[in-house]
Amino acid sequence: MDESPAPPDAPALPDGGLAPREVLGLVRRLAVSVGLVLADDVAWLMIVDGEAVGLISLTKAGDPSRPEIGYGVVPARQRRGHASAAVGGLIKLVRNRFAGLVAETSVDNAASQASLARNGFSACAKRTDAEDGPVLCWAFIFER
Repeated sequence: MDESPAPPDAPALPDGGLAPREVLGLVRRLAVSVGLVLADDVAWLMIVDGEAVGLISLTKAGDPSRPEIGYGVVPARQRRGHASAAVGGLIKLVRNRFAGLVAETSVDNAASQASLARNGFSACAKRTDAEDGPVLCWAFIFER
């Protein structure tokens, strides 16, 4: 990974960084595909008061009319509404581009479940993911 210095106007990073190197590598690869049209997988930094506090992404691995969102907040900045705000912002950004959105949460991640429910997502199924174990599946349908 490139270790060049950040530009002077770059957001500050919290102590301990934003995410593990493998997650940042994934985000870097996703960021390469960002364009004016949301045609590919994309990711954004969550910036609060000039500090990067998390990441949110949109991927079209399954049904391209209902892409999946994923997000994470730095542990030191959790429980402050950042994930809920980012999910709400993403919904507004893509409202006229897709039929809906989907997401998955660990069955044990009540905070993430609350962020989705607060933004109008409904739990619709459970499944077992090979990497993450038991997960809840969530759906958001845009009203037309």
